[in-house]
Formats: sequence, C-alpha cells, structure tokens
Amino acid sequence: MSELKQTPLYEVYKEYGGKTIDFGGWALPVQFSSIKEEHEAVRTRAGLFDVSHMGEIEVKGEGALDYLQKMMTNDVSKLKDGGAQYTAMCYEDGGTVDDLLVYKIKDHDYLLVVNAANIEKDFQWLKDHEGDGVEVTNISQHMAQLALQGPLAEEVLQTITHEHNLGDIGFFKFQTEVNIDGRLALVSRTGYTGEDGFEIYCDAADAAPIWKTILKAGTEYGVLPCGLGARDTLRFEANLALYGQELSQSITPIEAGIGFAVKVNKEVPFIGQEVLKQQKEEGASRKIVGIEMVDRGIPRHGYKVYAGEEEIGEVTTGTQSPTLKKNVGLALLNKEFTSLDTEVLVEIRGKKLKAKVVATPFYKRPKK
Repeated sequence: MSELKQTPLYEVYKEYGGKTIDFGGWALPVQFSSIKEEHEAVRTRAGLFDVSHMGEIEVKGEGALDYLQKMMTNDVSKLKDGGAQYTAMCYEDGGTVDDLLVYKIKDHDYLLVVNAANIEKDFQWLKDHEGDGVEVTNISQHMAQLALQGPLAEEVLQTITHEHNLGDIGFFKFQTEVNIDGRLALVSRTGYTGEDGFEIYCDAADAAPIWKTILKAGTEYGVLPCGLGARDTLRFEANLALYGQELSQSITPIEAGIGFAVKVNKEVPFIGQEVLKQQKEEGASRKIVGIEMVDRGIPRHGYKVYAGEEEIGEVTTGTQSPTLKKNVGLALLNKEFTSLDTEVLVEIRGKKLKAKVVATPFYKRPKK
C-alpha cells in the first residue's frame, strides 16, 4: 500500500483527538469528537476544518480569460476582481471532469480550487488545452486551506483578524493579504456546509499556527475541530454536490442539478457545450433528486433504486440527517420517476424498502 499523503496539519490532528482515515489517498481526520457533535457545532456555533488536501492551480497570462471561458461551463467574464464563482469542467460528451471554484485575483490572474482526488487529472486536462498567452501552474503543495464554518464564524475570526473588517467580504467574494494574528492569508466566503463561514488560504508553514489560534480564540464560543464525516453530512443536507458521487465522468452538471453553473449561451464556446445545451433545453433523461425513506432503513451510496421490478437509478449519497433525524438520500433517477412524492423502492441488504421523492435542499439556514 502506497504511503498516504499528508496535509501540513497532519501532526496536529493527534493533539485534538483526530481519527484519521484514507480519503482518496490522503490521511485525513474523519472526526475529532463525534460526527454528530461536530455537525451540531457547525449548525449552531462554528467548526474548523482542515481542507488543505484540496488543490490550487494558478492560471495567468494575457489569454487567461478566453482560455478559462473555453474550459469552464460558467461565464468567467462576469467575475470582478475579488470575486469567486462556482463552475464545472466537462468532457466533450458533457461528463464532468470536476466541479471547482474560480477566484479572480485581477485581470490575467486567476486561482482555481479543485477537488483533492482530481488535482493531477485536472492539472493535466488544463495543461493539455493550454494555449498561447496562458500559464497554468499547480501550487497545491505550497498552500494550506482551513474552513471556519457556522453562524458564529465571523465573530470568532474577527477576534484574531487585524486591519480587516470581515463583514466587507460578501458571499462568493474574497480578500487577499488578510492579517490573521500576524500571518497573511487569502480569505473567502463561499462555504460547503450550508452555513456562513470562511475559507482561509495560507502558506503551508502557517497552517498549524493559524489552526491553533482559531481554536484557542473559539474556545469561549464552543468552536470544535471538525472532520470529513461532519463535512459530508453538512454538505449533503444543503444539497451541495460531491464529485465522485453526485458528479462524475458519467454524470453531467445538468443531471447533477448544477445547471445554474452552466451558461450555454456565453460568447466563447466551451468543451461539452453542445451536449449540455441540448440537456438544458430538452431536459436530461435522468436527474438527481432527494428521497426520504418511508420504511425503516438508511439509503447509502451505490444502493439501487426501483419502481416495482424496474431498476430506475441509484443512491449517490444517503445517511440519517443529523439535523432532521430522518433517513434521507440523493438519488440519480430516470426522469419519469423524479416528481415530488413519487414512491420508489431502495434495495437495502437484499430487501426493497419504500421511499418517496422529496424536495431539496433538506436544510436551509435560517435568515438573519
């Protein structure tokens, strides 16, 4: 078995009781206390995640915008300096290379944040299509990323953030060179939990000191260190796609329900545009919907879904929702079975158990 990759915070996990697992070739904490406790902390207070396994790729040069327009499904020309955008990269057949974030630092200077398991694949895909006036560089190993998420995230981070008012960073916006207790970081506000919160991109050497400083400052607020387990249940409740489950080489962004990030009429044609335009206009033959179990049982990734004896799809993610205390899932189903309240059967341990199609997201944060 090959050696697992480690983030700059690996040595710190033990101090906080982290239980590590193999996550796509990385040694990462699945939990520190318990998944339910950490989930609840993020929903009600705040939690801190190490997401340094995510990849960072710079795209620079005079041709950067036209190049990104060709590579991305969203309209990158709409980005202003200090803005972030959710998008996807697709193959010619509409299948998904990855879903990612694009940050516009300034003209001709962009930062892409990609999924950990896809760093090498994405970088190669980008390099294969690199043209004149564009320079694509993988800077992942030099950077760390922490995510402080939850309703108290701003209050906690502001106590150690000097010279910057975090309230000035709007949703899907960011600022560079934010001083966090004497260390500079790029701080954005995009979130992957359904809650308010911040991503902190810093030099790898600054990750451990910033992690410890945030948790120390957050003690009186009840901030907990959080692992992958809670990150997954949180993003799932908010109906945020996970690559490898809701999105893949064989699942298009339209089927996955992220059509809002696919701008089929933008001026520069992008890879996969024809297929996605057809799916958008005519409707895809299958799509991801929410399901809730009627019978007792928990739907899990990969479980088959039926209508009578006919197999109509499969579960992409499922669990007992810690917030709702219900057994729910996301499932990719043939479109004729995707109307609300449609009864379906999920095969769990050899038995076909009743479920019904329900609205998503399962959770929406309360408005302030």
